[in-house]
Amino acid sequence: MRKIAIYGKGGIGKSTTTQNTVAGLAEMGKKVMVVGCDPKADSTRLLLGGLAQRSVLDTLREEGEDVELADIRSGGFCNSLCVESGGPEPGVGCAGRGIITSINMLEQLGAYDDTEGLDYVFYDVLGDVVCGGFAMPIRDGKAEEIYIVCSGEMMAMYAANNICKGILKFAQTGKVRLGGLICNSRKVDNEREMIEQFAKMLGTQMIHFVPRDNDVQRAEINRKTVIEWNKECKQADEYRTLARSIDVNQNLIIPKPLAIPQLENLLMEYGLFN
Repeated sequence: MRKIAIYGKGGIGKSTTTQNTVAGLAEMGKKVMVVGCDPKADSTRLLLGGLAQRSVLDTLREEGEDVELADIRSGGFCNSLCVESGGPEPGVGCAGRGIITSINMLEQLGAYDDTEGLDYVFYDVLGDVVCGGFAMPIRDGKAEEIYIVCSGEMMAMYAANNICKGILKFAQTGKVRLGGLICNSRKVDNEREMIEQFAKMLGTQMIHFVPRDNDVQRAEINRKTVIEWNKECKQADEYRTLARSIDVNQNLIIPKPLAIPQLENLLMEYGLFN
């Protein structure tokens, strides 16, 4: 079972990318569980056809700790399995605690047991590595393979570099490794070339360049992944290619984060500051 976490700057498209990638893997016949680690609990809605899944924390608040796996896990597109950690009530508590509670609960209920037959577990993680809760998937070895969603925008690259610093820290005492960068294009000048060079400097690869396409938004409006909404469209093939690239990837490395002057020089070299 491969344990993968998807990180990246807030708003970069992690949840959309994760769900469409999972759809590609599930279409290939892989058994995949997705654990949403965002308090908004919106990491699985496309796989579930827009249904609002009750989160782990909501279930615990309403029913206590006497719950079964079926109470917190739902079946989605192509037999994918979906879990939402959820979060505390607004303004109360630490959202990162939801991740810790959810993963511990899933372990207690046997969600990761060999009898489940999982090929993949994906963790869709909120934003940057900024606190212990959100860092838990890589800190405690729950995820061993990290992909960072980024773009050619300055802050997206800054966040990706910062996440690499977190991976470097935890890789020194654990198994976590970086599998590559996923460029979710924002049509920035020289974007593909810049992210390829950024990946090279980090010591990794750009695992796939996902072009910007309005079919992604059309599918989301219809509450579906692109592959389920229109399996014949070009963007569906992009996500299939991304899924296959992850499936065969064995290039897992400890990243070499850039110093800020290096990152700024890279941005300037490719014309972002000109």
